[in-house]
Amino acid sequence: MRMANSSRLPGRLVLLAVFGFLYLPIAVLVALSFNEAGLPTSWSGFSFKWYAALAGNGEILGAAWNTLVVAVFATLISTALGTLLALGMETRRRKSTGLEALAFAPMVIPDIVLAVALLTFLSLLNVTLGLHTIIISHVIFDLAFVSSVVRARLKHFDYSIVEASRDLGASGWTTFWRVTFPVLLPAIIAGGLLAFTLSVDEFIIAFFTAGAGRSSITLPIQIYSMIRFGITPEINALATIVMGVSALALLISQWLNKEQMQ
Repeated sequence: MRMANSSRLPGRLVLLAVFGFLYLPIAVLVALSFNEAGLPTSWSGFSFKWYAALAGNGEILGAAWNTLVVAVFATLISTALGTLLALGMETRRRKSTGLEALAFAPMVIPDIVLAVALLTFLSLLNVTLGLHTIIISHVIFDLAFVSSVVRARLKHFDYSIVEASRDLGASGWTTFWRVTFPVLLPAIIAGGLLAFTLSVDEFIIAFFTAGAGRSSITLPIQIYSMIRFGITPEINALATIVMGVSALALLISQWLNKEQMQ
């Protein structure tokens, strides 16, 4: 028993070192957001004053509202289209190799390439950049992720219940809403939460497709503009809130994925 535990020790140490490398900087950032002095060199006491200062910053609140608008609309649209795309590809699963490559391309294409491509395409169409173009761009980016989550559920879907519904005289629309949709709902919600998280955190595509003026500034763009003049305690507090919202949505998404696979 002792030899078995000793043989596992190096692996545990490596795992601990990797997690420390990943999450120690995040822990430091969160801790500094509660530091009264706001200095990275010394701890002067626990305080929420930087969060209070953040709540009184009109520019940050405006950027937060823009981010929420983009994330909500992008999530709703990409979730609906991603679900339909997953259903369409699954019904043609024996002939959809090329279609899958096209559908999942935004997941593997570097963000900077996708951002430049979207900006070029919008410029060719003479589309005025603004919040609406960020939403469209995020829908394209999020759609592949939603589709992959829903397709994972469809891999374990029992199509015999659809056939039974049809045999009992239900129409295709009724079968979808009363049979298929309830079974897929956890995956749809999980995909939507993942899309929301990605939309809130996304910077490169939003930076390229945002218009001029504050009306299309999102939180990641706002944070970028602030850190160019140095990291302030308000940025630490803002980053902590954004990270907390994203982590919560991701945890719920993972929990739903785990539940639907059981």
